[in-house]
Amino acid sequence: MRSAQWFARDDLAGFLHRSSIAATGINRHTLDGRPVIGICNSWSDLVSCNFHLRGLADAVKRGVAQAGGIAVEFPTMSLGESLMKPTAMLYRNLVAMEVEESIRAYPIDAVVLLGGCDKTVPAQLMGAAGADVPAIALTGGPANPAIFRGRELGVGTDLWGYVNELRAGRMSQSDFDELEAASMPSVGHCPELGTASTMAALTEALGMALPGSATIPATNSRRYAFGEATGERAVALARSGPRPSQILTAAAFDNAITTLMALGGSTNAVVHLLAIARRIGVPLSLDRFDEISARTPLIANLRPSGEELFARLNAVGGIPAVLDRLAPLLDTTALTVTGQPLLAGTRPSPVDDVVLSSLDTPFAPTGGIAVLRGNLAPDGALIKTSAATPALLRHRGPALVFDDHHELSHRIDDPDLDVTPDTVLVLRNAGPIGGPGMPEWGALPLPEKLLRRGVTDMVRISDGRMSGTAFGTVAVHVAPEAAAGGPLSKLRTGDPVVLDVDQRLLAVDVPDDEFHGRTPSTMPDSPSRGYLRLVNDHIMQADQGCDFDFMPADGAAQDLAPRSIPAGWHGGW
Repeated sequence: MRSAQWFARDDLAGFLHRSSIAATGINRHTLDGRPVIGICNSWSDLVSCNFHLRGLADAVKRGVAQAGGIAVEFPTMSLGESLMKPTAMLYRNLVAMEVEESIRAYPIDAVVLLGGCDKTVPAQLMGAAGADVPAIALTGGPANPAIFRGRELGVGTDLWGYVNELRAGRMSQSDFDELEAASMPSVGHCPELGTASTMAALTEALGMALPGSATIPATNSRRYAFGEATGERAVALARSGPRPSQILTAAAFDNAITTLMALGGSTNAVVHLLAIARRIGVPLSLDRFDEISARTPLIANLRPSGEELFARLNAVGGIPAVLDRLAPLLDTTALTVTGQPLLAGTRPSPVDDVVLSSLDTPFAPTGGIAVLRGNLAPDGALIKTSAATPALLRHRGPALVFDDHHELSHRIDDPDLDVTPDTVLVLRNAGPIGGPGMPEWGALPLPEKLLRRGVTDMVRISDGRMSGTAFGTVAVHVAPEAAAGGPLSKLRTGDPVVLDVDQRLLAVDVPDDEFHGRTPSTMPDSPSRGYLRLVNDHIMQADQGCDFDFMPADGAAQDLAPRSIPAGWHGGW
């Protein structure tokens, strides 16, 4: 056991290590060869997605004890998109580093990753990939849906629609207050297929979580049963592996991308998968996402692309049922945390064409996300075709450019705004540097004057992200971003913009010499200190996962476990 390098030593260092942990109630006899299982807990009072993880950690501890291990829980920063400003994404890499260094520096033989929010889960996977100590993830589960006037609601997808109704004058403020009173009735992550639900599903598809764990609601007792099972499995992982580097292979990422496209999942998952792959040393590019999307039908009817909520998958077999239907498109030899290949032991799931179809009768012939390129996005951009208006997927219109989110907020509802339904709304300086942190501002609000005329969608473009719960014809993650000198910095209001998803094109129809000769828009000021300075100086662009440029996989992560020392030497380690 790795922990034996701390606790099994017959020297002063061993004495200090054992006596230090004995202060927590773990005696020397208990340490005699038992695996030490870290529980990486992102619980927080500030994050409803993660609020219940204390109880889930207790279930994991029971499983660890039943399997003969020692559970040691440690906290990490908790990321919640709703309250953190400007965005939780700004801190994803910080948490990933914290998780990696905590695993590496402490006497841990395996780790259970407890996360619920959409940025916490990828951060933990990135950290586990970097440390490469045996790891298994357990996500927090979807929240119970709100009920408003007899209809089950998602947290974001339905809210955006009601916000538009309020701004258009078709919903009263008192009705909107009634909606607020009904919203978010329980802990757990967004109940539609937002980014948190998407990442829970993809964690399972990657092989990093127990089969069937992703879709169980946060308040369902089975989630705690899965907590026990996850703790038991962590002990087995400590004894015989596999490690993350044996699970997170190129085949595993292909399986996850296939699942993403088949579900109609969040565009944010693309950034996260790119970052996780980079941390583990698997080459992955946007082109691979587009290739897999083209061959993968959309087989799930989940909001915002469809009608149902994420937990509905639970009734038809969960993510194992999705993977079973996708089996011809998957590498089913890919290893998982169970020690078995993907789909090992999976039973056929019940037929339910309302929420989950087959490859032969899909809801759409190709996957939910397309990769765009062109002179506005030479390094790529994304569009969620499954949640877009089909008639707008081929569009030409004049740009209306907003230099930042503040300008957008002040001008979008101006009754004198020069805008028509054909206008292409553009928000720049919302990327990894410009945001900072690439906030979810990409689904620009429609102008109030057009909402009142019944307009429900417009083409929108941004170097920021959009919520996984959002919908509309929105091109996001434009790379390179404006704040890094990307082409959006030279776009002007009135320029003709062309979107053609079939051709994978996002471009401005201006002669190259004229366009490239323009002076870029004003760049945001660079921060002078602290974490924001680190982000400004080292963040990579969206097509590279928005990771830090100094955090690539190094082939073999340095293990900080104590080294052997000469007999009779008693200093430090």
